[in-house]
Amino acid sequence: MSACVPTRATDSNANRTKRVHPPHSPPPPPHRRFRIAGADVSASIAVFLIALPLSLGIALATGAPLQAGLVAAAAGGLVAGLLGGCPLQVSGPAAGLTVVTADLIHRYGWRTTCAVTVLAGLAQLALGCVRVARTALAVSPAIVHGMLAGIGVTIAVAQLHIVLGGTPQSSVLANLRALPAQLADLHPADVAMSALTLALLLLWPRVPGRLGRLMRKIPAALVAVAGATLTASLAGLSLAKVDLPSWSSHALAGLPDGPVLGIAAAVLTTTLVCSVQSLLGAVAVDKLVAGRPGLSARVGRSDLNRELLGQGAANIVSGALGGLPVAGVAVRSSANVQAGAVSRNSTMLHGVLVVIAALLMVPALELIPLASLAALVMAVGIQMVSLHHIRTVTRHREVLVYAVTTLGVVFLGVLEGVLLGVTVAVAVALNRLAHTRITHDEKEGVHHVHVRGQLTFLAVPRLSRTLHLVPQGAHVVVELDGSFMDHAAYESLQDWQNAHTARGGSAELTGRRTGVSAGATSPEACRCHPWTPWREHRCERPRSTPRSGDPTSGHQLARGISAFQRNTAPLVRGELARLAREGQQPSQLFLTCADSRLVTSMITSSGPGDLFVVRNVGNLVPQPGEESGDDSVAAAIEYAVDVLRVRSITVCGHSGCGAMQALLNSRPGEARSPLRRWLRHGRPSLERMADDNRPWARLATRAPADAVEQLCLTNVVQQLEHLRGHESVARALREGALELHGMYFHVGEAQAYLLSEEDELFDRVGVVDVSA
Repeated sequence: MSACVPTRATDSNANRTKRVHPPHSPPPPPHRRFRIAGADVSASIAVFLIALPLSLGIALATGAPLQAGLVAAAAGGLVAGLLGGCPLQVSGPAAGLTVVTADLIHRYGWRTTCAVTVLAGLAQLALGCVRVARTALAVSPAIVHGMLAGIGVTIAVAQLHIVLGGTPQSSVLANLRALPAQLADLHPADVAMSALTLALLLLWPRVPGRLGRLMRKIPAALVAVAGATLTASLAGLSLAKVDLPSWSSHALAGLPDGPVLGIAAAVLTTTLVCSVQSLLGAVAVDKLVAGRPGLSARVGRSDLNRELLGQGAANIVSGALGGLPVAGVAVRSSANVQAGAVSRNSTMLHGVLVVIAALLMVPALELIPLASLAALVMAVGIQMVSLHHIRTVTRHREVLVYAVTTLGVVFLGVLEGVLLGVTVAVAVALNRLAHTRITHDEKEGVHHVHVRGQLTFLAVPRLSRTLHLVPQGAHVVVELDGSFMDHAAYESLQDWQNAHTARGGSAELTGRRTGVSAGATSPEACRCHPWTPWREHRCERPRSTPRSGDPTSGHQLARGISAFQRNTAPLVRGELARLAREGQQPSQLFLTCADSRLVTSMITSSGPGDLFVVRNVGNLVPQPGEESGDDSVAAAIEYAVDVLRVRSITVCGHSGCGAMQALLNSRPGEARSPLRRWLRHGRPSLERMADDNRPWARLATRAPADAVEQLCLTNVVQQLEHLRGHESVARALREGALELHGMYFHVGEAQAYLLSEEDELFDRVGVVDVSA
């Protein structure tokens, strides 16, 4: 084969030559210029305005030099932003590290604390290299939330002294003991500025109307601190303010100075808190990204091991330069996503802005009252004790773990509190595994054996004794109210069931993980159970005449209702009672097809009270004025928007839609049946698909399978346009109180797609890790 030699060709319009590439050689890569999206620039400014006062406040709370907070914010933005595995997570000094850092400074001094931060960063690099990030998420949420709550209480109690004009002590107990004396010696100026800061923090996000939406574009933290600073300066108040010494005198890390075991424990604690907080933050950011149509494909799912490596590198840099420990910060990350960031450039640019502020804004920063920063950090500490988390752990019967962890962190320290929480969590798990309650009763000739708890070999003797109390030939319902059954219990239950049915009896197993019952029942009877009725559903409807002796034969609906009352109703009765008291407050109007294969609660992971659902043939939204006597859809839209105040409306189409198939097959002049009259509201979708001047709606991952799927996609886009024509929707959109979303669900793939309206592209929704 001869060598491929570039040739020259002459352009017919000009005396220019161009290189002709051999047929099998790739074209040269295009020249790419580094560009920063406008959305990243605006998001970085929003995050910077939040990070600046919080970084100073957290440094104040730890007792570190105030510049250390700025160093950590810059290192988190630039290093973790560049190297981390979660592009939109913003890292910096975190409130969750305040107690740990303050204790280290009190025990070992600032330079040794910086060395501990460097060593913790090295430990994070090692953990990231051995890829254990997912393992770190195995910690019980009750322990994590309890740890953060304990840290929040410690922060709030300590900062209360600065708010009142005093100085915090070294422990929570010491702060509580000193509080009466501090209350007797108030400093009015400090109290006034703290009260003003807290008032602005509380009221700024709650201003109603259009003015409030404009005001909320400025972070409340910045407004609160700026308002207190301006007031203190104009009033000439005499109170302690931020003091930023020259950078030339800034202390860097030194060699660790202290007992080896103490330093090792400090490194372990710092590594644990930094890593867990950052990894949980990355998972939370993934969930936020999944809620923004089109962004998940562009950003991608977080690489947790890479995130751990990025956090370790940031801690090494921050500690070496005399900064606080670095971790992912939920408040800043959430603000970054909500401000529209689309890449890691927003995080890095926020770090650049922090560096600029640290070098050029020192005179302005030194006007900030310390009491205002203390009030800001105290508010953050109070928010760390989340009522939502308390309700969640209570519902999962883990409130004991949460309480022990919280109290342990408050009174003993972070590492000690977490170890206590882990110990209690293990004890609670063993207790649940070992304690099983088995009861037997008879109702209307049916014997009920109810097993509450996990069914292990320890409970097999009691289960066997109870089952043998059932008479031969009787009908038995065994209710398994647990999530685990070991092999010994399974074999014992199956052996008894086989023996009982062989003697003419019948046995029905119900519960979370049981399958179809066995026994002397009619072959056409279906006994699917509440947690798995849709899984491998093979029920055949009875075709024979019901037997007179079996009044329930053929009444599938009645059997389903009976199973609900017996198994599911006890689990949801409390939540439904709350909804009955409080009324419905759904966040979404979900408009979809009446197709029986679409289970809205399943594909949206929603529960009672979450969705206001409207279903019709073809998920159609009649245009205003074309309802012709059927105002049901328009009435539902008006009620959802004006009365229920839903925040979003989703139009959901699906694959294999019979209505779209009928619309494609329709011919002019056909008989106007009720179905044909209704489907006329879908004709604009058909016309849109036939319009060559309009781009077709399409899937991001593949081409539509056929014309029916193309019409299903187009119909979603068209019905969203119809929605905008309704007066209540148009008004809410103008006010910024409502969002519209398009969705397509492929039934055969069990895959959801969300619409990006800019390019009419349906983007596949990825799997989000919810282990946290």
